[in-house]
Amino acid sequence: MALFIRPGIVHEMSEQNDRLRQQLVGGLLRQLHLDVMSQRFNPRLVLALFNLVNGGLSIALIAIVALITQQSFIFPSLGATAFLLFHLPLAEAASPRNVLSGHVIGALCGWAALWVCGLHDAPAAFLTGLEWPRVVAASLSLGFTSALMILFRVAHPPAGATALIVSLGLMHELQQLPVLISAVALLVAQAFIINRVAGIPYPLWRSRKQQD
Repeated sequence: MALFIRPGIVHEMSEQNDRLRQQLVGGLLRQLHLDVMSQRFNPRLVLALFNLVNGGLSIALIAIVALITQQSFIFPSLGATAFLLFHLPLAEAASPRNVLSGHVIGALCGWAALWVCGLHDAPAAFLTGLEWPRVVAASLSLGFTSALMILFRVAHPPAGATALIVSLGLMHELQQLPVLISAVALLVAQAFIINRVAGIPYPLWRSRKQQD
């Protein structure tokens, strides 16, 4: 079955996202009484600087928590989630429901794949090299993560990376799940505050499209 996309719809979506991002930055600059920046400098440059500062601070905050607690609060796929939350805050994939549910599904599928392949006590693949059981575990984890996110309508692309992080042995203990979810929740809370301060109606749980 062919999939048809109305001509110009991709361009319209891109323009809408650009307007939302400019509204986000403009709202924050007004709150900080720095709105003169948006008038004196190129809007794309201001947006890039905003993402530089906010993206760096968001991960730094979580890294500090990890440093203090000596727990794995920071992991690679969190960076992709941070970019999505602050660059496309109203996207369905950026809603708290999708972000939290997606990472939970990815982590659980990764751990399940480790147990199925007998790798739950094995060292990380980066230490031992890639072997056939690890290939199977990675394939199963990502495949089931993708399928379950679609089935439950909680698509969040960075969760696919979480599944691979677990199935490759970087976070192989089930006790790490609460830490993982706490890190994601902390990032979502920061996105909620910043987006709301800027006047962006970032949802409490579901996106507006999911509520319709």
